[in-house]
Amino acid sequence: MTDEVTAPAHRPLAPRTGAVLVFGSSAAVLVVELVALRLLAPYIGLTLETNTLVIGIALSAIAFGSWAGGRAADVTEPRRTLGPLLGVSGLAVGVTPLVVRLGGAADGALVLLAGALCLFVPAALLSAVTPMVTKLLLTDLAETGAVVGRLSGIGTAGGIAGTVVTGFVLISVVPVSAILLGLGVLLVLAAVAVDLRVRGWRRPREALVLVLVLGGATALTQVAPGGCDAETTYHCAQVQADPERDGGRLLVLDGLGHSYVDVDDPTYLHFAYVEAIASLVDTGFPAQEPLDAYHLGAGALTVPRYLAAERPGSRSLVSEIDAGVIRVGRERLGIEPDASIDVRVEDGRLGLGRVEAGSRDLVVGDAFGGVSVPWHLTTREAVTAVDRLLRPEGVYVLNVIDHGPLGFARAEVATLRERFAHVAVAAEPGAFDGTDGGNLVVAASQEPLDLRAWEARLGERESSWRVVGDGDLDDWVGDAEVLTDDDAPVDQLLTPYRSS
Repeated sequence: MTDEVTAPAHRPLAPRTGAVLVFGSSAAVLVVELVALRLLAPYIGLTLETNTLVIGIALSAIAFGSWAGGRAADVTEPRRTLGPLLGVSGLAVGVTPLVVRLGGAADGALVLLAGALCLFVPAALLSAVTPMVTKLLLTDLAETGAVVGRLSGIGTAGGIAGTVVTGFVLISVVPVSAILLGLGVLLVLAAVAVDLRVRGWRRPREALVLVLVLGGATALTQVAPGGCDAETTYHCAQVQADPERDGGRLLVLDGLGHSYVDVDDPTYLHFAYVEAIASLVDTGFPAQEPLDAYHLGAGALTVPRYLAAERPGSRSLVSEIDAGVIRVGRERLGIEPDASIDVRVEDGRLGLGRVEAGSRDLVVGDAFGGVSVPWHLTTREAVTAVDRLLRPEGVYVLNVIDHGPLGFARAEVATLRERFAHVAVAAEPGAFDGTDGGNLVVAASQEPLDLRAWEARLGERESSWRVVGDGDLDDWVGDAEVLTDDDAPVDQLLTPYRSS
């Protein structure tokens, strides 16, 4: 009879392996958090409240996972738990794009619940990894402080790495669904490796099931509703053809129609607010006089193309923060900026400071993040920067969106009135009597604006918009606050619209 030598049931967890697990799981939590923001944006917008909600859910998950993981480590064998923990978290991460898209297709409230669960569950599971690894590595009570402190630092470093890599690299070059699916696969592979390392190969069937489920989620995600034609750094972009106009194209960003162009006719203006901007330009400057214009936000370059066609010799400088929007315009709309249009990929507030003072006849503000003008482009300081680059008779015209009490629109007009001598608003009549909202076009200049000519030109375009300016705006503006860099609660002023 021969003696049989059997492998030990449990293998020790090397400190280096533990460090890798803590680093990787902490990084994965931050990857999921950042990508969740991008994944939910087409359905609930990308606002201060959205950021706050996602960060709050993530922190709650981290707190719960750390607490629950510590409790579980005291009552179960961590070696038995680490592998399944990573595997289930990988599955949860991998199915997130599919669940969110299905929720978005079904109901707006449902997508918020789906997104919250898809963020909370994997973040909580991954956060439970650190206390379990800590329990395995605490072999000497005299080194408790050193072990806990070291793993805490490693976890923080992992979170930083996940944030930096995701924000600066992954979201810029990889679709968000691919990021989550890839991370899910990595976590499942890590689960297999960990289980093999600390217990021996014990769960081949479970690993196979996880791989099959992830494969199915990947396939279904490709056909799930809500997909993008292109994912940019900031937006889920789609291009929709107009069935009633051969050259008509609508650029949709995060579910909202942002720009319409006729690729064959740059003078065709589809949206009422673009007609209002063009009508102001038509009546505010001599016909066919070339203009030097600066544009905050590119969209599909509708207004720059209109200026180039209607006023030959015009020059437009455009600041657009999202290079992907420009790429979509070129690749899917067939729009190539010509010699008269110079597009710079930069934040508009920074772009304002790079334009020569007194060099522009016209500044057009049409930058949006969801339904809101980015707050740092709305303030007294931003308005001062706009005024700096305008010529004495120059005009600043901007598009805003507001509903309900129009708190943001009135605050923006109050801010402009503090800097410019003449301010006017063009909008549907209901915007002035409190019965309607939507797009409003605001114009500001140091010289008087011809409001009658502006409204008449809108009428020629069969628009029902009214134009109200200067002293006639006093009652409408009321006691609206002036927005500043120190206090610009744009998202809060828009809250009645989003909650309605």
